[in-house]
Amino acid sequence: MAADVVDLLAHGSLSIEGRLVDASNTTLRAELSLDGMSARCVYKPVRGERPLWDFPEGTLAGREFAAYLVSEATGWGIVPPTVLRDGPLGPGMCQLWIDEERQRDEPLVDFVPGRRIPPGWHRVAAARDENGRPYVLAHAGVPQLARMAVYDAVINNADRKGGHILSTVDGQVHGVDHGVSFHVEDKLRTVLWGWAGRPLPPAESEVLARVGRDLGGELGDRLGGLISEEEVAATVARIDRLLAAGLFPEPVPGWPAMPWPPI
Repeated sequence: MAADVVDLLAHGSLSIEGRLVDASNTTLRAELSLDGMSARCVYKPVRGERPLWDFPEGTLAGREFAAYLVSEATGWGIVPPTVLRDGPLGPGMCQLWIDEERQRDEPLVDFVPGRRIPPGWHRVAAARDENGRPYVLAHAGVPQLARMAVYDAVINNADRKGGHILSTVDGQVHGVDHGVSFHVEDKLRTVLWGWAGRPLPPAESEVLARVGRDLGGELGDRLGGLISEEEVAATVARIDRLLAAGLFPEPVPGWPAMPWPPI
């Protein structure tokens, strides 16, 4: 089934339905169809990417696909199926749309009253509403989010907002919007700091070690056409540091730890 979805994304006819107006880059929802199969997707053409001061121009779609390849290498299924392909507005990233009816209503990351943090949640940052009442930015302590926190540290995700985390009714947790990842400098910005400084679970460490080895072979070769050689090497170095420390990452001094807005 997964191979069929990737084939649909790569080769299906693509018909644009509309634009997601809140996105900073051109982000379109489209309908795909191929041999009786159909699905919705997110299509981000390279020509619609807004230039950034710290990332090379025209590389965000490739970084999204690179993030998918690393996700697949972990076996955690964090990033929905993603391809690079041509489309009505030229080459770009095409990713399976997670339908609203499949998503859970209850968020896994939220601002909650300071004295009513849900059981099992981790506090991240203190906040106040417009009337000065105390709130806390917090997230659930579920294993899927812990794996996502490790994954974000590996790809150096500079924009893990709460809205980029999609939880489905069948228990899956997906992450989307990975265009600003893989920079050689430490740029991790995330709302998933609840495990900062805590020991990495042994299972996650085993996965990291395997992915690190894969980056020296076929996975590294595939990423080489999407990000620079220096960025591939920096990804390996981040894995090595995580394994050497044996701990979830902590915020880097001198760099904003939280994306804005957080949700």
